[in-house]
Amino acid sequence: MISVAIVNYRLCNLDSIARAVSECGGEPVVTREPEVVLTADQVILPGVGSFAAAMRNLAEDGLDQALRAVAGRRSTPLMGICLGMQLLAQGSSEASEDVAGLGIIPGTNLRLAPRQGERVPHIGWNAVEKRRPCSLLSGIPDGSDFYFVHSYHLISPDPMVVATSSYCGSFASVVQDGSVMGTQFHPEKSQKAGFQLLRNFLSIGQDRLLA
Repeated sequence: MISVAIVNYRLCNLDSIARAVSECGGEPVVTREPEVVLTADQVILPGVGSFAAAMRNLAEDGLDQALRAVAGRRSTPLMGICLGMQLLAQGSSEASEDVAGLGIIPGTNLRLAPRQGERVPHIGWNAVEKRRPCSLLSGIPDGSDFYFVHSYHLISPDPMVVATSSYCGSFASVVQDGSVMGTQFHPEKSQKAGFQLLRNFLSIGQDRLLA
């Protein structure tokens, strides 16, 4: 069974993502230990909370360096969810300029700019439109709905944006750079499509173990 380290940076309820990983066939390990992150088959960086507080807590526990090491070796699948995806970037307008992100993928995060009739935070179901093939979205019909709760969105180079969603214009809802990937939505709260995405993530790890 694939071991999945779920990074606990002390800001969010981790039960739902741990249960979802278990139901999809993985072995979730909720942890604050860098060594557990470094030795797991796969890593999930979940997300609820503020950018600055999350980065502070990650640094206090040495988890920031562990996550950078995991990403740097390019062999262990790492997925950020919601704020977790935003933390993979270089920074965020939510935090002061001296609060850097993990810097694992290029880009920064900006607050959503609502148009007439739109509200921020963006809460609810929204379609995810594929822009290019992505193993994370394999077997999921284009335009499937996923559940979002966020006020900021990631701006990253076009080749890394594999799916977008329409709200406040358009924003990146799935990114991938090799073994590093992220979803702005919460797959653990997105019912059938979300669980298919988690199974796809686990399959990526299984394929790498067998290679």
